[in-house]
Amino acid sequence: MQKEFTRPQPEPIDYDKNIFEILAERANRAPQDSLVEYKDDSGVWRSFTAVEFRDKVIALAKGLIARGIQPGDAVAVISHTRWEWTALDMAIMSIGALTVPVYETNSAAQVRMIFNDSNVKMAFAENDMQRDKIESVRDQVTDLGDVYVIELGALDTLETFGRGVGDAEFYEREKAVRGSDLATIVYTSGSTGTPKGVELSHGSFVFITYSGIRSMPDIAMKPNRRLLLFLPLAHVFARYMQYFCFAGNVTLGLSSNLKTILADFGAFKPTFVLAVPRIFEKIYNAASQKAGTGFKGRLFADAAATARAWSHAQQSGDGIPFALSLKHAVYDRLVYSTIMGVFGGHVEYAVSGGAPLDSSIAHFFNGVGLPLLEGYGMTETCAPASVNPTSGYKIGTIGLPMQGVTFGVAEDGELCIKSPSVCVGYHNHPEITTQQIVDGWLHTGDLGDIDEDGFVSITGRKKDLIITAGGKNVSPAELEVAVMTSPVVNQCVVIGDRKPFVAALVALDLAETNAWLKFKGAPEVKDLAEAAANPIVRSEVERAVDAANGQVSRAESIRKFEILTDDLNEANGMVTPSLKARREAITERYRDLIDNVIYAGKR
Repeated sequence: MQKEFTRPQPEPIDYDKNIFEILAERANRAPQDSLVEYKDDSGVWRSFTAVEFRDKVIALAKGLIARGIQPGDAVAVISHTRWEWTALDMAIMSIGALTVPVYETNSAAQVRMIFNDSNVKMAFAENDMQRDKIESVRDQVTDLGDVYVIELGALDTLETFGRGVGDAEFYEREKAVRGSDLATIVYTSGSTGTPKGVELSHGSFVFITYSGIRSMPDIAMKPNRRLLLFLPLAHVFARYMQYFCFAGNVTLGLSSNLKTILADFGAFKPTFVLAVPRIFEKIYNAASQKAGTGFKGRLFADAAATARAWSHAQQSGDGIPFALSLKHAVYDRLVYSTIMGVFGGHVEYAVSGGAPLDSSIAHFFNGVGLPLLEGYGMTETCAPASVNPTSGYKIGTIGLPMQGVTFGVAEDGELCIKSPSVCVGYHNHPEITTQQIVDGWLHTGDLGDIDEDGFVSITGRKKDLIITAGGKNVSPAELEVAVMTSPVVNQCVVIGDRKPFVAALVALDLAETNAWLKFKGAPEVKDLAEAAANPIVRSEVERAVDAANGQVSRAESIRKFEILTDDLNEANGMVTPSLKARREAITERYRDLIDNVIYAGKR
């Protein structure tokens, strides 16, 4: 390694224990804490205390024992984020079985592949639709036994089975589970190819959970901390945040409906939020459009510029000029407080991860009063490996390593991570394991750097690096993130490898485009084809491309772009569940457009 940095770990972490012990310790420490909150079918918020939730998990674990689930058996869960997911996850792992999360958007073919690869013995489906998906491939899945439907009383059924299992039998199974035992097999979302199962141990999760609460004490350990989690629990980042909440003093709220998320913020009143950058971009664009044109529009535009200027001054360390500070205070009362109210009025911090965050969005929210603490992690590191601290954060970086985690920069600029949180390996793929984990170092595939204070920056993706025909190395991420800040853009994929210049494929968001057109006083469009041909929309995309080009040299800039006439989404396999574009799939799908229209100039 040409550079290395380890975040000090003042006190050792005992990670030779299982994940259930995190929940058990919270129940012993604060039994009456409201631990898990959720909306019932009528929309009323309900709550489990810490001891109630622990007992629920034990009751479900007994049911699994009664149904013959043994240590090492794989149990799948296919469901939206909901309290039952969390309870099942803890119950499965507490007795040494393996949770296998499956996205509810996965196809039947993907379910078959995952079930066979991990030898799933039992499955929990959210509803009839998910059960039907499983049953459609049952004859092609060799080890599958029981399938239970959550919305048809699966948990009550499981508890009933477990009534004949005593506490002693449960605790005998639970105490036998140690840190080195596998806890879960998580299948990557596959932005760079076929999903592969990542094997994660109890000890890896326990280590990074306690490292997390020590690295972020303001978020985790102050009294009355609250997180509203709406990311899919099939994603390792959301899974991790459950355990983070249990280990700290955090109440975990669960919601899966993005259509009601603003109302849920208002009802739940989180103290911090966790989201991918796209969520914050949408909130910013919605606030801008709500301000409209005329006086309110000009007021918002100036308030946004003031917020960014204040943030830049704060980050510079040179102090904030008096006039700027005064103007910022006025807008705090007139504008910023309303924006903060969108999150429920109690939020202090936001953690952004899963994709690069555009610095203009980060500076806006920081200036408004909500620091977006960008972090970084992978499925292979049990989610987080670094995060910006609540004090002394640096916008434009992915923060400091978590306590006890080491980042290194290899000779070719690749970021590598060494930590007890690094995965055991890739399920049924020992050749990939030995290739990706060398001498304890996980090779991330990302390019980056570490500054003199230990803050880590991402400069690009090793495999995504574009080398133009002229020999110019271009990292597409910075350009893509900048273009995607436009309110009409859903996805941007920069291309140009071995081509004479850099270009881009741009996909629109129809609903957001129509909202923006209405905001501009222009007629709405009926579909994406009409939107792509609309000169007003094209001029907005061109503005976003020009703004992105202003951040790079001419040789790295986007010379041409094409607006796609169809959507890029999960359903058609172009986007992962965490909203990352599947670059290879997209370039293959639009090969004719790329070769003949963009680079050959044919129409």
